[in-house]
This record gives sequence, C-alpha cells and structure tokens, in this order.
Amino acid sequence: MKKIMLTGDRPTGKLHVGHYVGSLRRRVELQNTGDFDDIFIMIADAQALTDNADNPEKVRQNIIEVALDYLACGLDPEKSTLFIQSQVPELCELSFYYMNLVTVSRLQRNPTVKAEIQMRNFEASIPVGFFTYPISQAADITAFKATTVPVGEDQMPMLEQTREIVHKFNSVYGETLVDPKILLPENEACLRLPGIDGKAKMSKSLNNCIYLSEEPEEIQKKVFSMFTDPNHIRIEDPGSLEGNTVFTYLDAFCRPEYFPEFLPEYKNLDELKEHYQRGGLGDMKVKRFLNNVLQAELEPIRNRRKEFQKDIPAVYEILRKGSIKAEAVAAQTLKEVKAAMKINYFDDAELIQEQAERFGE
Repeated sequence: MKKIMLTGDRPTGKLHVGHYVGSLRRRVELQNTGDFDDIFIMIADAQALTDNADNPEKVRQNIIEVALDYLACGLDPEKSTLFIQSQVPELCELSFYYMNLVTVSRLQRNPTVKAEIQMRNFEASIPVGFFTYPISQAADITAFKATTVPVGEDQMPMLEQTREIVHKFNSVYGETLVDPKILLPENEACLRLPGIDGKAKMSKSLNNCIYLSEEPEEIQKKVFSMFTDPNHIRIEDPGSLEGNTVFTYLDAFCRPEYFPEFLPEYKNLDELKEHYQRGGLGDMKVKRFLNNVLQAELEPIRNRRKEFQKDIPAVYEILRKGSIKAEAVAAQTLKEVKAAMKINYFDDAELIQEQAERFGE
C-alpha cells in the first residue's frame, strides 16, 4: 500500500506558532524524509465557510496568507501537493454519501465539535455545515486514501470519527476506503500550545497568538506580556513550571545550541528549570531568553515569506496546479466509491446488459 499523507488548515487568518509546532513543522520534516509516495496539503476554505458563511471575503483573503505561510515554513510544491478544498468538488459528493453512515447523536458526542460549538456560541443555532464538519473531514482524508494524518491533539476525535466512517463504509459496501492513522507531535509540549495569556488553546479568535509572520518588535512585546507563575512575585521566590506559559514555549521551541548563544551560564533547559524552581531566577530573564529563541526560529520563516510575497501570481499558480492534481486523485476515489455503492449506472456494462435481457424477454 502507498504511504500517503493528508493534512491542512482553515484559512481564517495567518498561521501562528501553535500551528507550527502542532503540525506544520512536522509536515515539513516528513515531506523531506522522502518516505511518502504522495503528500497533500489542503487549504480548507469550504470548511472555513461553515462558520464564516456571512463573511466569504475573510476566507478569500486568507487563502494567500495560509499559502505564504506554508511555503515560508518549507512546504515544497515539488514534493507536496498544495491545493484549495473548494476546487475539488468530489469532496462535497463524498461528504453527502458519508452522511448516511453517521447518526446525529454521534455527531453531538464529538468532543471537538462540542468544544467548537461552545466557543462560537452556536448552542442555540448550529449551522448544519458546521455540525457535519467531521463528515467533511472524513471525505477529505479518504478521497486521497491518506494513510497518515499529522494533526494536533485536539483533532483526535475527528480522526476517530473518520475511522468509524471508513469501517462502516467498508463493512456495508466492501473494502474500498483506506483506514488512516493519526500522527501526533512527538514533543508533548507541542500537542496543544497554550495562548500567551495562559489559556488552554492558542486561538485567532481569542487574540492570544504569536503569528509566524510577525515582526521582531511585536514578537518581543507578546513574549514579555506572557503569563508565568502568578505566585512568583520576587526573584528569590521559588517558581512553578506547571501552567507557566514561558516554559511551555521553551519546551516546544528551545534547542541545545541556543544556550551557548543566548544564555551561556546554563548548560541546558533542565538546568534553567531547576534554578527557576528553587528561586533566584526572574521571569524577565527567562522571557528574554524565550524571545531570543523565538526570534531565531521565526526569522528565516519571515524572510522566506517576504520573498514569496514578491510574486503572488506564482503562488496562485502553485495552488491552481495542485488543485488540478488533487481533483484527479479525488475523482478516481469517488469513482470507486460509487461503484462500491452500485450507483455507477452508466459505467456498469453488466447492469445495462442484465436489464436489457430482463426487459427483452
């Protein structure tokens, strides 16, 4: 069986460091291993419209923002197919067929959907498109016969629902769809990077993000405002690492080579943490170190983005070509799905002959 990777993001704004450590950085690493036969990276504009139906211009404008972030982080159109979801109409048709395999009560139990509905205040009036988001995601994954889906921890319930749909379809119609495997970040701190305010999730809507394309001054401003240990009032006070956003970010971003360069009095992150916990280390010193680390990590991404921004038509051409390739692959899967469901009437010569003989008698 081919090894195929599929993942993507909703174009509701520029991508932030949570996207980067949660999935994007890993995608680039996996792309460059050469282990995959195909890699599909989707800009999920149709899914973004499920809760932005009254503001299509927001989605339209952010297509290019996400594409630039992809390219800046190292996704290579020669190695990965970058495409726009809405330009592959087969995905909508697959979603329609899969809807018959999922109950309303099962969708209501999906933890990710429940959390997103609450965050968007949709409890009283849930858009049907948003409610069926997991089904759409299943169509995206199965259309490309993805074997691997690298995502953040919050998407695990979605992947589990996709696998349920795959198993249900194959049990009813015969082995047709590929069962995907989720790939989580190896670094525990990257599973769900908190916002700079210490909230459980970094979110564009909560305005607690550090964006990949932000300028150095803005990054520093946000790092210096980060939530730490509220009980660490004086430098000599012992500090706690639990719930301390600064140290969570260091766990996600810090590399050994940054200590000789930015903080030579410590050998490694464990030594820095130990000093903070016993007292005698101020929050600002740790924040200055984190700022240096983030600047070093994000500067090359920001610079590459500015280069790609010089030729926007070329970026759209990458997306156009990728969408054409993606549609061809999805069309083949849809053909197989319709054959399994016995709704491929005009392609089934045996059916036509059988009916001709039946009525010719």
